[in-house]
Amino acid sequence: MTDSEFLHSGDEKKTQVQSMFDGIANRYDFLNHFLSLGVDLYWRKQSVKALDLEDGHVLLDVACGTGDQGFAALKVADIEVMGLDFSFNMLELAKKKIDKRGLSQKFEVVQGDAESLPFQDNTFDALSISYGIRNVGTISAALSEFYRVLKPGGRLSILEFSEPQGWFVGRLYRFYFDHILPKLAGLMSSKSAYTYLPESVRHFPDRSDFKDLLSSEGFQHVSHRDLTFGITAIYRGVK
Repeated sequence: MTDSEFLHSGDEKKTQVQSMFDGIANRYDFLNHFLSLGVDLYWRKQSVKALDLEDGHVLLDVACGTGDQGFAALKVADIEVMGLDFSFNMLELAKKKIDKRGLSQKFEVVQGDAESLPFQDNTFDALSISYGIRNVGTISAALSEFYRVLKPGGRLSILEFSEPQGWFVGRLYRFYFDHILPKLAGLMSSKSAYTYLPESVRHFPDRSDFKDLLSSEGFQHVSHRDLTFGITAIYRGVK
């Protein structure tokens, strides 16, 4: 796969992304922690914190991968977590981790599409998606589904990579993403998957445009918070 072959919208993109993540599933956790120098754990904690979870809440974690966001949420409050992901192989690993932690009564996972969630309206108290909104076929369709399945007053937290706004950090970030990260990932897993990462970040709406998208789908009190010099951002909204 070359840069010119990456797709950034539509059903074909979803198929491409599904295949990509199925292929790197066994190395996904290690690469996340290694390539981010472990900072991804802090980012996920901050995303969970933005949900203001309380005992008894039910959380939907979309693009749950191997379950790290759900596990972080379960440490905050006595809640139930439903994880959804497009990748079968990711979910198989998540199930193993859930069973190993003895959390099968609190954490379930299901294979599904963020743009067509298999849940009834007004089901969840909170919804999170970490580094997955870039990978959907149509962002507005996914946001519409998020709004639909949240209860009135339900909170949304979206954690996603962003372009740092400072000149120096921005150049350093782009050099790492474009040149260092794909090479490191290629030595241990799939170079193409981690070449897609900077490509997808560049095609993602900027902060202002993305907040406008959230508002256009009905979310209130929309805001964002930059983390680690703007390398990543948390977007919040309330139904």
